[in-house]
Amino acid sequence: MKRKQLLGILLVLLALGFSLTSWFCDKKKSGGITNKNHPKTLVVSFDSTLVTSFYAKYPKLILYKKQVVDLYQNHQYDFVWFDQKGRKETADVIYNRINNLHEEGIDAVVPYKETLDALFQTESAKPNIETELFLSNYYFFYINKALRGIDDSKLNELGWYLPRKKQSYVSYLDSLLVDPTLIDKKEPLIGQYYKLKNVLQRYRTIEKNGGWSTITVPADFKALKPKDSSSLVAQIRTRLFLTGDIASDSKSAVYDEELQNGFLKYENRNGFASDKVIVAKHINEMNVPVSDRIKTIIVNMERCRWISTDVTKAREFIVVNIPSYRLTYFKNGKVALVSNVVVGNTMNKTVIFSGMMSYIVFSPYWNVPKSIVEKEILPAIAKNKNYLAKHNMEWYKGNIRQKPGPDNSLGLIKFLFPNNNNIYLHDTPSKGLFNEEKRAFSHGCIRVAKPKELAGLILQDDSNWTTEKIEAAMNKGKESWYTLKNKIPVHIGYFTAWVDDEGTIHFYKDIYDRDNTLAAILVEE
Repeated sequence: MKRKQLLGILLVLLALGFSLTSWFCDKKKSGGITNKNHPKTLVVSFDSTLVTSFYAKYPKLILYKKQVVDLYQNHQYDFVWFDQKGRKETADVIYNRINNLHEEGIDAVVPYKETLDALFQTESAKPNIETELFLSNYYFFYINKALRGIDDSKLNELGWYLPRKKQSYVSYLDSLLVDPTLIDKKEPLIGQYYKLKNVLQRYRTIEKNGGWSTITVPADFKALKPKDSSSLVAQIRTRLFLTGDIASDSKSAVYDEELQNGFLKYENRNGFASDKVIVAKHINEMNVPVSDRIKTIIVNMERCRWISTDVTKAREFIVVNIPSYRLTYFKNGKVALVSNVVVGNTMNKTVIFSGMMSYIVFSPYWNVPKSIVEKEILPAIAKNKNYLAKHNMEWYKGNIRQKPGPDNSLGLIKFLFPNNNNIYLHDTPSKGLFNEEKRAFSHGCIRVAKPKELAGLILQDDSNWTTEKIEAAMNKGKESWYTLKNKIPVHIGYFTAWVDDEGTIHFYKDIYDRDNTLAAILVEE
C-alpha cells in the first residue's frame, strides 16, 4: 500500500513538473516572468515577432525600429524598463526630458503624445509589451533629437565633414537604467552646447518680456561720438542693458563713459572692430530681432551635437572658426594662442573638416592651383608677357609656381595637414587684411596673422628648433620641409554663435548663408 501511494505521489509530481515547465515556456514566449542568475532580478521577455506588430499599430515610430531592435537583440528580448517595483525611474526621467525639449532648442511634434501621457498617469504600470516598446521608442526619440542630432547624410548636404564619434546609445541606456542621474551630467556633448543652452533660456526670457524695440535711424544720421547727446543714445542704452552689455539703464541721452564701455563690449561680441563711434551698421545689428538671435543659438546648439567630446581631450589641437575669422591653438588644456585669420570668400568657401597637421614648410613655393591659373594667371599673361617674372613666378612641370620670398602669396611659412581639399594654414604678405572686420578673401586656404608665433609654440618642445632658427628658416629663400614629431589635430568649424568662458554670447555673420538651411532642416525633423 505504501509503495502504491509513493508511486502515485511521484507520478503527480512528474505531471506537475511537466505542466510548470510548459507554463514557463509559454510565458517566455508571451511575456512571462522568469528569474535569471539572481533570485532578486526580475526579467520579462517577449517574442521578437511582436516588434513588427507594434510598428504596424504605431507606424509614426518606425524611424526608431532599427535602434529598438538593436537594443533588444543586445538584451535577448528581455524587458529593460521594469524591475520588481514596477516601471524604472529612468522612464520618468526620459518622459520629463521629452516634455521639456524646448529647453534643448527643439520644437518637435511628439508622435502619439496622448498615448504616451496615458502611460504615466499611474505611478507605476505593470509590465506589458506595448508599454515596454513605447518607452524604448521614446528613449530613442529623445536621444536622436537632443543628443545625436540630424542624420549623417544631411551633414554632407550641409558641407560639414568634421568626424562624428560613433556613440552607442544602447550602452548609454544601460548606464541610465542603473543610474538615471547620469543624464544630468554634461559628458554626452561638448561643453559649448550647455553654455548655449543657458544663454537660450536668457534670450527666451527677453523674448517673453517683449524683446527689444527697433531703433529707427534718421535718414540724415551720420555717427554718434562720445559725449554726444541724442534720443538715439537713450534707445541704444536700453538695448544694451537688455543684453547685459551695461549693468543698468540710467535712461540718459548723453553718450557717457558707461555707455562707451558697454558699446565696446557689444562690438567685441558681435564681430566689429573696436571703435567708440556708433554708426548705422552697429544700430542695424542691434535691430536684429530677439527671435532671430534665438534661432541662431538653436542652430549652433545643433552643430554642437555633431562634435565628438574627444576633440578637447587631445594634448594640443587647433580650432578655426570660419565666421569669427579666428584661430585658437590649445595646448595642455589651455589657450596658447589666438590669431585672426582670413578665410575663403563666398565663391571659394573654406571647407569644414578635420585633419592632422604633419608638416611645417619654411620659405614655401606656391604651387598655383589650376583653377587660378586658368581663370586669373593665363588671362594676365595674355595681357602682359612679363607677368610671371613680375610676380616671381615660373613654369614648373607643366604648371605655374611662385618662388619663395617675402612677396610669395603663402608668405614665409605654411602648415600642412594633408587633405583632399588642398586646404592649409599659411602666412601672407597682405597683412592689412587682418584688420578688416570681414575677412573672407582667400581662395579657400586659411591665412594666419601670427604664423611665426604659431610655429614657435608648435616647435616649443622640439630641441631641433629655437626662435632664431625658425626665423632664419622662414627668411632663407629656399624651401625646406620639417616633419612634426607629434601630429596636431586641426578642426575647421562653422559657428555663428559662441559662448566664452565668462558666459558671454558672441554672434558672427553667417558668411556662407548656412544657418537658414540648417534651421529649415530642423523644422522638417
